[in-house]
Amino acid sequence: MSRKPFASSADLAEKTATLEELARGVYAYTAQGDPNVGCIVGTDAVLAIEARATPFMAQRWIDVIRSFTDLPFGDLVLTHYHAVRVLGAAAFRARRILAHRATAEWIEERGAQDWASEQARMPRLFAGAETIPGLTRPSDTFDEAMTIELGDRLVELRYLGRGHTAGDIVVWLPEGRICFAGDLVEAQAAPYMGDAHIVDWHGPTLDAVAALDADQMVGGRGPVVRGGDVEQAISDTRAFLSTLFDGVREVKERGGEPREAYRLTYDRLAPRYSGFPIFEHTMPFNVQRAWDELDGIDHPRIWTVERDRQVWDALTA
Repeated sequence: MSRKPFASSADLAEKTATLEELARGVYAYTAQGDPNVGCIVGTDAVLAIEARATPFMAQRWIDVIRSFTDLPFGDLVLTHYHAVRVLGAAAFRARRILAHRATAEWIEERGAQDWASEQARMPRLFAGAETIPGLTRPSDTFDEAMTIELGDRLVELRYLGRGHTAGDIVVWLPEGRICFAGDLVEAQAAPYMGDAHIVDWHGPTLDAVAALDADQMVGGRGPVVRGGDVEQAISDTRAFLSTLFDGVREVKERGGEPREAYRLTYDRLAPRYSGFPIFEHTMPFNVQRAWDELDGIDHPRIWTVERDRQVWDALTA
């Protein structure tokens, strides 16, 4: 058995949330490394970005939104599927729930297993779990891009390639050059690679994110970044991915085992990233996914409660 507390099971302290208005009617709500959410206020409706893990947790964010607008929720955008980000969708009563087609497929394939897995990994974020009515499914999907008119503002949903999952999208506001990047980019937080396509993410997908040349970016976790800090967040994310993947490949090519790869990559990454949120949580799952990708397993294996514990104990013992 591992001597480390499992995943984020010991992270029980409430985080301080921060509301920031990035431009007129464009808001980000961050909370010291917890999953970020946001919204864009149009002339007739609000577009919400991410849904949190439970309707109870989502309602806390909705209560904040109600402090500055009473408009109904027209669209709820899911940048990708992980239970911690989507199962609170029912609280918004949105007209549409929007996601990439691959995200809809992901939900049907592994939504229930992911729900159980993430609730065990991050119990604090699932407060009010009894309020979840079932799996969140998008009402509308797209493949490459989708444009939404919010009265006097256009919002673009863009698919830039496989990355954190097969179906990650970004929310892009050309006016103001604001990007909600989901978990494709983390700002002062450790990336989670357990369901990733790492080579694609590290290379062409992050290249496409960088090419947007955003002035402001809201990553999946961490603070809002601006100016040169946008480039730094992308660079930190890319460096984490490459350092871990290259370290796992090094161990694998010399005939080692995943536990050795965990120790080597942990030691290489810790000086820069160990103080970042969820670093300890992500590392065993990241190493196992890198090992699988190097084994030629393109489609990430499904994480279950049982597999989570097996990998955690095998790598961290």
